[in-house]
Amino acid sequence: QVRLAESGGALVQVGGSLRLSCAASGSIGRINFMGWWRQAPGKQREFVASITNGAITNYADSVKGRFTISNDNAKNTVHLQMNSLELEDTAVYYCYCIPALSSRIWGQGTQVTVSS
Repeated sequence: QVRLAESGGALVQVGGSLRLSCAASGSIGRINFMGWWRQAPGKQREFVASITNGAITNYADSVKGRFTISNDNAKNTVHLQMNSLELEDTAVYYCYCIPALSSRIWGQGTQVTVSS
């Protein structure tokens, strides 16, 4: 069974930094995409960032210049370095991956809370 395990969520002050990590385990094969979405209280889930197995990245406009996504294909992991955090970044962050031979898989989410 394929599983995504996220870590790194925490309470941080405005302007601070956090690094989220996500590791895929199980018989997953090659992964084409990994990335992150987030869902703030009372809002719809929104795209944050993604990365292909060829390290092509994509970011939401709201996080460009502040967040950096990276991956390790050999370990099926993805990281999200979040700098200059703002109150509006408070959300549950969900990792996902899109394997080459199956549909999107989601993690359980990790809470990021930015306080003033």
